[in-house]
Amino acid sequence: MVRSPKVVDMQECLHVVSDDETGLTGVIAIHSTVLGPAAGGCRFWHYDAHCDLVADAMRLARGMSYKNALAGLPLGGGKAVLQRPKGTFDREAYFKAFGRAIEALKGAYVTAEDVGTNVGDMHTVRQETKHVAGLTAQPGMAGGDPSPWTALGVFESMKAATRELLGFDLSGATVAVQGVGNVGAGLCRRLHHEGAKLVIADLDEARAAALAKELNAKVVGIDEIAAVEAEVFAPCALGGILNADTIPKLRARFVCGGANNQLASDADGKAMHNRGILFAPDYVVNAGGIINVSAEYFGENSHQVRDRVVAIAPRLVSILRQAMDESLSPATVADRSAQELIARARRHEAA
Repeated sequence: MVRSPKVVDMQECLHVVSDDETGLTGVIAIHSTVLGPAAGGCRFWHYDAHCDLVADAMRLARGMSYKNALAGLPLGGGKAVLQRPKGTFDREAYFKAFGRAIEALKGAYVTAEDVGTNVGDMHTVRQETKHVAGLTAQPGMAGGDPSPWTALGVFESMKAATRELLGFDLSGATVAVQGVGNVGAGLCRRLHHEGAKLVIADLDEARAAALAKELNAKVVGIDEIAAVEAEVFAPCALGGILNADTIPKLRARFVCGGANNQLASDADGKAMHNRGILFAPDYVVNAGGIINVSAEYFGENSHQVRDRVVAIAPRLVSILRQAMDESLSPATVADRSAQELIARARRHEAA
């Protein structure tokens, strides 16, 4: 079942999805379709309260609008956030029901993987709707797990910004990485190959220990990682890590990671700026995954994906330079640029 009440804080709408038989509960948030169908992955997570799930979806959908706009993609912004059932459940039936909810929106929203979902889930969704990406890639074509592309975009952005704006190379630098799931682990492997020293943390202690053994990294507690003495802090877990509690503890010169919604509020971006800590707006640097999703959805190849992902780093450097010139938080500059692109497209559409 899909219900579509209007939500004042969003440009467009919030679709509430539910299915009693499978236990499907969640929302599909559509922030904007000005540039194209709203696109963003499906997050499958346990939330203590439904209001937290809705708030997460709305923030993530706005971030996708901005991410897609700055990446130059013909896509608007949306996000699905689903409540993970407690105990055992029929995963295939659950994601089939989710696929039917997407199909009911008639192409307004395109889904793919996000935290808690995988390629297999997307194939299940595909049984009910064509408005899905992140499927197994065909030779030479875009597709498959988008996380390696996300990791590549973050890595190239980190490398370019530290070299061009902060005056040091990653070789020999210490990078503290919070969260070593698909994106975080991929980033760590690239950093290790570059010669960086790694300090890592993850809620899954066994996963962190295994990666530390592979890459000769140091493991610290998840509550300690933000305060580690490092040149770079890379948040690659869930959002809200940069807040009134953690920002005063930061000892890194640069924050650049793959997590969405790293700033708990707009004020936290200003707090980072006031402390002299350079911040890479997350939706700028982590666009590699949605670039791959877009290319897959529109039938493009992996070479086109790589060209667009490599373009993320110079885009970030330009935003950071502008922020420095105007003495503004990079988050403010990035938001303004994305809003201008969407507004320009809306005016063109209305003309």
